[in-house]
Amino acid sequence: MDAPVWPLAVYFIAVVSLVAAIIVVSYLLGQRHKDPTTGEAYESGFPPMGSARLRFSIDFYLVAILFVIFDVESIFIFAWAIAWRELGWAGYVEVLIFIGILLAALVYLWRVGALDWGTVRYQKVRRREELHGRS
Repeated sequence: MDAPVWPLAVYFIAVVSLVAAIIVVSYLLGQRHKDPTTGEAYESGFPPMGSARLRFSIDFYLVAILFVIFDVESIFIFAWAIAWRELGWAGYVEVLIFIGILLAALVYLWRVGALDWGTVRYQKVRRREELHGRS
């Protein structure tokens, strides 16, 4: 705790001042348009058709979430690969357990049908509902 705090305070003040200056200069020098067509969407020279608020299938969001989850986990594995000499065999065993948990999660998602796309998934759901007496 012997390090002085004033360099951090100076840095913080400099960053806040720079951000404030950029916002003020942008406001003063920026263009202002009051034309109503300025706020409209531009579709390659064609007038906009319909609403931009379309419903997407939940499958798109599910795949995006799964990608983010497994992508973040790959960052942990990459960090282990950088420090593997310092971690030794204990780190190796821990990363094997970690990868095993990831594989178990992937197999679970596969079995549940979270990775299925198209009509095959809906046929399976329909068959399951018919077997259980739902319609």
